[in-house]
Amino acid sequence: MGIKVTLLPGDGIGPEVAMAMKKCVDATGVAIDWEEITVGAAVIPTEGTPLPQAAIDSIRKNKVAIKGPIETPIGKGFRSVNVQLRQELDLFACVRPAKFIPGTRAVNEKVDIMIFRENTEDLYAGVEFDLYSEEAKKLIGMINSLSKKQVREDSAISIKPISVFASERIIRHAFEYAVKNGRKKVSLVHKANIMKFTDGLFLRTGQKIAEEYAGKVAFEDVIVDNMCMQLVQKPELYDVLVLPNLYGDIVSDLCAGLVGGLGIAPGANIGVHAALFEPVHGSAPKYAGKNKVNPTATILSAVMMLRHLGEGAAATRLEKAVCDVIKEGQRVTYDLKEDRNDPTAVGTQEMAEAICKKLR
Repeated sequence: MGIKVTLLPGDGIGPEVAMAMKKCVDATGVAIDWEEITVGAAVIPTEGTPLPQAAIDSIRKNKVAIKGPIETPIGKGFRSVNVQLRQELDLFACVRPAKFIPGTRAVNEKVDIMIFRENTEDLYAGVEFDLYSEEAKKLIGMINSLSKKQVREDSAISIKPISVFASERIIRHAFEYAVKNGRKKVSLVHKANIMKFTDGLFLRTGQKIAEEYAGKVAFEDVIVDNMCMQLVQKPELYDVLVLPNLYGDIVSDLCAGLVGGLGIAPGANIGVHAALFEPVHGSAPKYAGKNKVNPTATILSAVMMLRHLGEGAAATRLEKAVCDVIKEGQRVTYDLKEDRNDPTAVGTQEMAEAICKKLR
């Protein structure tokens, strides 16, 4: 009997990169019993939702899942399935490594950063009130009665909750990772100079927790706009970053850009009772079915999953196989070639086969 893992292939290119990932994980020899469930736009006509209850139930039962990207409409339509999963399953820690791999189109080779993004609140909590809605009118009236700073009547409103509970949870998770993995410094990223109560709470919570780890892990706080500049100029100064939800989303993409783009950026969403692994990139619907996109991010997400499952040796072998194929630069997708029009570029599945060959 293999290890039960829920697989959500996703939309767009999701099924293709998920298939490539499955090949590579199976090639490690670790016995995985994949429980595949369809989510996303394809199931809305039959389920009435892009996230059927069966998917949530499966993850709760198996406690581990991996997914391909799922399309999120911009400015309309259903809310992000990714955010729903994180909130429904209380996957409070979004963990995104950014590390240079030889052979990639990296901007900087001195990057080895672990990013810990709070996953359940901040502006991504989805507490929003639309323009001219009755709720918005009531909220604006209440705010204007309580504050000298007035909100215009023609405003849509989003609420940014930052709690002690959620802040403590993610910050402590980052420190614990640093201690267990020999990391030297935790940098807390914020905008507390402007948002003194919300970001200020996050900062004060971090300062308090840092005292418990004094002598084990160094600590600093960095304003988010300054952090973006510093990461571009001197990424080697940073080790572990911990951020509220919105900043974490933005900064993790910046770090992915430093090491070669979202095509090689893996991610994990960790909770107390479940863990969900996924690539950072989106569903790229224009490439769907073309066997063209880079599967590395999804395969490296599986590397993180294998380590979570206690299969460290298999994870290391798979990671090395991916890095070797990229470094050799022969059997790789177009985005990993020096010239993106290079006719020797291979497809998604062919790159996965090259990685599997390294494992045999």
